[in-house]
Amino acid sequence: MRDNLLKRIFTSIILSFILISCLFISNYSWLFLLIIVSIICFFEFNYLTKKIWKKKSTYIYLSNIISFFYLIFFTYSAYDVAKTNVENILFVLLICIFSDTGGYFIGKLIGGKKLTNISPNKTISGSIGSFAFSLVPFIFLLIFKEISDKNIIQLFFVTMILSFICQSGDLFISYFKRKANVKDTGSLLPGHGGLLDRIDGIIFAIPAAYFLYKLLF
Repeated sequence: MRDNLLKRIFTSIILSFILISCLFISNYSWLFLLIIVSIICFFEFNYLTKKIWKKKSTYIYLSNIISFFYLIFFTYSAYDVAKTNVENILFVLLICIFSDTGGYFIGKLIGGKKLTNISPNKTISGSIGSFAFSLVPFIFLLIFKEISDKNIIQLFFVTMILSFICQSGDLFISYFKRKANVKDTGSLLPGHGGLLDRIDGIIFAIPAAYFLYKLLF
């Protein structure tokens, strides 16, 4: 448990460094990172579908097509949000990171009733912790940036919606892992498993944020 936690922390630090570096070096480095991430996630998801539908190639091809075009949209939306305003993409990423962190630590600390049968490690207390921790970036934004009352309300709901989508994305991939009877989508990241295991919430939250920003701001 302790060794795995140390691996998770170390891996998270390295990933955060790479992410922040690519985000601030240039738009092209950010786009390059997004493309690499999308390619890895595509193959990890393909690994799950092959485990689930071993003798149903049509289902595998269809899932490949859907995931391919979705990841293209994820790449586009993440690039567009960052290009428009880098603070926006940082806000979304921090919501996902804190939501994931809150769910992990509060779930481990309190435990309690399971949230769903899809993922036995997910608890109601963990979900509440995810919503609560996702407010940390929101609070920091209120402290360090002047925001109108109308935008405060909008940002609060955006934060809650993105935390919900982040958790839903996690459950979505967990469902496929459960169907494939595997613990992780891969072994690329020490302590985390595959890359898709680490960013399953992010790849759903960013496209949602793209639409929310276009709609509300």
